[in-house]
Amino acid sequence: MNIIIAPHPDDEIISSFEVLKEGSIIIYDGETPLERREEAMKLKDEIQVIQLFLKSIPTNLMNDKVTFYFPDPIYENHPLHRQWGMLGEGLARSKCDVIFYTTNMNTPYIHELSDSDKQKKEDLLNKVYPSQKLLWASEKKYIIFEGRCKWIF
Repeated sequence: MNIIIAPHPDDEIISSFEVLKEGSIIIYDGETPLERREEAMKLKDEIQVIQLFLKSIPTNLMNDKVTFYFPDPIYENHPLHRQWGMLGEGLARSKCDVIFYTTNMNTPYIHELSDSDKQKKEDLLNKVYPSQKLLWASEKKYIIFEGRCKWIF
């Protein structure tokens, strides 16, 4: 089971579109404003996902059948991304399966998506998050690239 931690609605698609296609649980920050929550909930009409708005990770989800996807606490710039990323680092150090992702695309581990996935990702972002469209319309890096890495302790 994949669990994607998305501090902001749209982070899950920008960072982990390839993972989302497999089906996932998404945990958004519990203080997400209502209008962004409503937008995020449209995602389940497009992809098979379970969506939760929480301030922490439920302990019953911390088991060896789960792979967590957290924002990278080093390369991410937004304080909320770093806060969640540090939680992910703690889980990784406690032997949970954690993979870190980037939304800023300025990391040494990004890769370019296939042309077909770029189009699907952009279409999904536009359909689910129209209020944020200017972000990826002006910065194509959010459509073109994704990046994930696993830390080894």
